[in-house]
Amino acid sequence: MRKATLVILIVALLLTGMLLFAGCTAQGAAPVKAQATSTTITVTDMANRSVEVKQDPQRIVGVGAGALRMICYLQAADKVVGVDDREQKKYNTSGFGMPSGIDKPYNLANPDLARKPYIGGKTGDPELIAAQNPDVVFYTFTTTKDAQTLQEKSGRPVVALVTGDLGKNRDTFYQSLRLMAKILGKEQRAESITSYIDGTIKDLNARTKDIPADKRPKVYVGGIAYNGAHGFLSTDPGYSPLMMVNGNNVASSAGQNGQMMIDKEKLLEWDPDIIFVDEASYSLVKEDLKDPVYQSLSAVKNNRVYGVMPYNWYANNYDTVLADAYYIGKTLYPEQFADVDPAAKTDEIYTTLDGKPVYSDMKTLFGGFVPFSTLVK
Repeated sequence: MRKATLVILIVALLLTGMLLFAGCTAQGAAPVKAQATSTTITVTDMANRSVEVKQDPQRIVGVGAGALRMICYLQAADKVVGVDDREQKKYNTSGFGMPSGIDKPYNLANPDLARKPYIGGKTGDPELIAAQNPDVVFYTFTTTKDAQTLQEKSGRPVVALVTGDLGKNRDTFYQSLRLMAKILGKEQRAESITSYIDGTIKDLNARTKDIPADKRPKVYVGGIAYNGAHGFLSTDPGYSPLMMVNGNNVASSAGQNGQMMIDKEKLLEWDPDIIFVDEASYSLVKEDLKDPVYQSLSAVKNNRVYGVMPYNWYANNYDTVLADAYYIGKTLYPEQFADVDPAAKTDEIYTTLDGKPVYSDMKTLFGGFVPFSTLVK
């Protein structure tokens, strides 16, 4: 009996010692931390693909027309680790004319982007993209198949987007912007942008919607550039800045929205009161206007020909669309836009969307808001 009691006592003492040792060890050791893991989210992109991406990525790439523009609008240019060739080419140094590279407002406001590593052409190079180790690639003007191929070959998540426009496809643009914002953690910024754009378009419409039809001058917009400069007979029946101020576009019945060529006879028949010229086609239009036939147009005889800045360069530059609209509105309806200084308003727009007031740079490159006859190459 004594022996059994002694054994029990020894075992109890050993167990007590082990518990005390374990307690001391636990108190003296540093707490164990859970291993950090990156948070990912699964999104459905604009090509209806399900893509798993890192939330709030720190290394990003935009491939294709409009991708980098949206990144800049969302104030995420500091996260860009590579750009395509259209974001690196030097701007036009030969005088007014076609955009040629980094002469888009968002490039001018973020000049460091042009010095980022090269990641291929407008469809991207999988190996060059992979070399920059981006967390996500935003890809515009693509197909489901091409987006998936780039993802598989680069080994990086690829999110397909659609740039849309500020007309009937405005919601498409907003969907892409909000999708990008969700991934980048920039939802509040995206809502700020969409609200500003909506408010601006609403203001343009409110100023002009009640102007009587007989008070709306006949307007022609010539030299519309599309995949290159075009002459005076290149126009757009649905020219967005003019539509935003409810302008009377003489070409509205000539076809669907988008760049098109018209006959000289048709323009002479329309005989517009005021003409705006896309400054991307400055040189060609300047030569065309030497034709004595065009000198008979009322707008030309009365010196009512004005320049507007090009906005259709590597997809729509939405900021310049809005800026052109205010200048056109001021020219057509001075009373309704009496409180608007087009240059100041343009810098407000560029600052809000791109981050800097770059109207002076755009004016140097293209001519700005002036009578066309005063543009001198």
